[in-house]
Amino acid sequence: MKPITKEWVNKAEGDWASASREIRARKAAKYDGACFHAQQCAEKYMKARLQEAGIQFGRTHDLTKLLTLALSIEPSWSVLRPDLLVLTDFAVEYRYPGNAAIKSEAQDAIKRCRRVRAAFRQALGLVT
Repeated sequence: MKPITKEWVNKAEGDWASASREIRARKAAKYDGACFHAQQCAEKYMKARLQEAGIQFGRTHDLTKLLTLALSIEPSWSVLRPDLLVLTDFAVEYRYPGNAAIKSEAQDAIKRCRRVRAAFRQALGLVT
């Protein structure tokens, strides 16, 4: 694995840990944070796979755009499109006042992230 790919993986795992911690918090859970970090985990894993394959991706938080690039090397990922579409919204939706995530949204974000994370880790040859 390329060193830069490993950096993306490490950052993705940091986001996974943050999202998981927030959803498990018994006091003062930050559901906005859980949703955001679930999206970030998926994004960074997607970028890790693209980086490893030498595919340029630019600066974007749109997971479906990244998926379009990745389908040339991971065609089976097309089944992840619904999950990635939902997760994409969490990149910015709850970062500003006026909208807040509720527990069920955060649980859904974690569930979706868990599925895509498993596929991404498998593609990178990492133990799930």
